[in-house]
This record gives sequence, structure tokens and C-alpha cells, in this order.
Amino acid sequence: MKTSITNPSLVVALLLVLLLTVSVKSQLTSDFYDTTCPNLLQIVRREVRNAIKFEMRMAASLLRLHFHDCLVDGCDASVLLDNTDGEKFGFANNNSARGFEVLDGVKNAVERACSGVVSCADIIAISARDAVFLSGGPSWKVLLGRRDGRVSNQTTANSALTTPFETVDQLTAKFTAVGLNTTDLVSLSGAHTIGLAKCSSFSQRLFNFSGTGAPDRTLESEMLSDLQSQCPTNGDTEKTVAFDRNSVDLFDNHYFKNLVNGRGLLQTDQELFSATTTTSLVQSYSEDKNLFFNDFRNSMIKMGNISPLTGSQGEIRKNCRAIN
Repeated sequence: MKTSITNPSLVVALLLVLLLTVSVKSQLTSDFYDTTCPNLLQIVRREVRNAIKFEMRMAASLLRLHFHDCLVDGCDASVLLDNTDGEKFGFANNNSARGFEVLDGVKNAVERACSGVVSCADIIAISARDAVFLSGGPSWKVLLGRRDGRVSNQTTANSALTTPFETVDQLTAKFTAVGLNTTDLVSLSGAHTIGLAKCSSFSQRLFNFSGTGAPDRTLESEMLSDLQSQCPTNGDTEKTVAFDRNSVDLFDNHYFKNLVNGRGLLQTDQELFSATTTTSLVQSYSEDKNLFFNDFRNSMIKMGNISPLTGSQGEIRKNCRAIN
């Protein structure tokens, strides 16, 4: 005999229980690998520390890979895949994304300890946190349980990732599309407190900005002169310059102090201080390192939770560069 539930309140209650169950199962947790790979965090920290000791710039590169992974179809390690039509070879990554060999080394070390257990997506997230912390920045509990995607879309990457030549409105739209807000935009831009940029990413500001025949008037004069000598017209566009002038490798709030003084390297950096929606946050972060660190920490956790694959979705790659 068939039975049916006719009480509307009971139906609603059952649906809520079902939704809650699904939500809990798909939730990322900080203790996800406590039993299956108990030494995971120590292994990743050791490998990242060694990589940064060998090359300080690698801290910024690992952090950037996490950002570039999450903004394109969520945090699923799709940026690491080697297929020629994938994200890695789009124009926003092909010219500047780096650190893949370091993540290969981290993955290999993790596999030796816990084979087939830890996703590449989680390894990227932990490595980014450690890169920040080992550079003097804040730490946070990385939420884990992501699985690796099987698809990497170059077209999506080209449209979703930010470029050095966009307006604050354009940047905001890209962040909004993945659930991030203005505070996230400004705090995460603070990642430019470490790392280097190629001349090609800012040389348009130095001599003929927006077809005016003159440099970008928002660029502080002494810095402008230095950059013009380092990145002359018809010079080496691959040459690199520090994002955070006078504070190259330390993760601090000096980047924001530079913006206030007209010393932002990229056009998109400096416009954060001129746009009405972001000026006050830049000013606040320049005056209060703890505020910046707290907001950056929260934004990294939020970014790391963009559309993760969980449960039976995706896979746990044996090799981060290729699907199983």
C-alpha cells in the first residue's frame, strides 16, 4: 500500500534535513586529513620552506597559483593541468604563472607519505598559506577536502582572470562573479606586497600612457624615473621589478603605503587608491597592518571556498599535471 506525507510542515522539515545533510557532507574542514594523512601539514610546510629558501620570489608565485586556480571554475587544481588548451597556457598564465615544479615536489613528498589521498587542489591551498606565513604574513586554518577537476578551460581563464590593465570596476565585476566583494578585492590585492612583475605589465604607464604622449601622472616622480631606466622603450620586456618598492620580500602592509604615495607598480594597483569604492580601504590598510592581515586572512579562506569539488566529484590526481 502506498503512503504519502500530507502535512506541509513535515515536508518542509524533511527537505531542510536533506539540504543540511548535503551541505554538511560537502563542507570543507580543517581536520579532513587528520586520520588519512596526519603529517600532511608538516610535509607541505617543509617543502615550501625549502623552495622559498632557494628562491624568495617563489612565495609570491605559489600564492598567485592559488588565486589563479580559484578564480577559474573554482579551486580544483585545473591550473596545473598540462593540456595545451588548458588554463596554464592562456594569456593570463602562460606569460607569468610559475611554481609548477615546486608543487610537483610537494605532491611527490605527500604521495610518499599518503598515496592517493591528498588532492592537488588542497596542496595548492596549503602551499599558499605557508608561502604567506613564511614571508612574515598571517596564518590561518586552511579548510580542506577539495578534489581535483578533470577539465581545464583556457577560454574561461582568459575571461575570468584579472589583468594589469583593467579598471577597478572591471576588477570588481570579476570578483563579484565568483562571490567576492570589494573588501576581498582590496585585501587580496595586498598579495602584491611580495613578488615581481615584468616590465611588459606596467611599461604602458612610463612613456605614453593612454596615448597621451606622457607618463601616467599618478606615478610618483622618483619611482617613474627609476622605472624608465629599468624598462626603457624597446628594452627587455621580460625584466622584472619588485611590486612593493622598498619592501620586496616581506609580507606586510607597505604595499598600501606605497599606493597612498603614488608608488603602485601596476595601473590596477594604483587605481585602488583613486577609485571611490576602494580608496578608504587602501588608506585604512596603510595605517593598520593588523586590519589588513585580518581581512586578508578572511578573504583567503573565502576565496579558497569558491566552488570546490567534494565527495564523489572530480578525483584525487596522482600527478597534478594530468588527470588519472
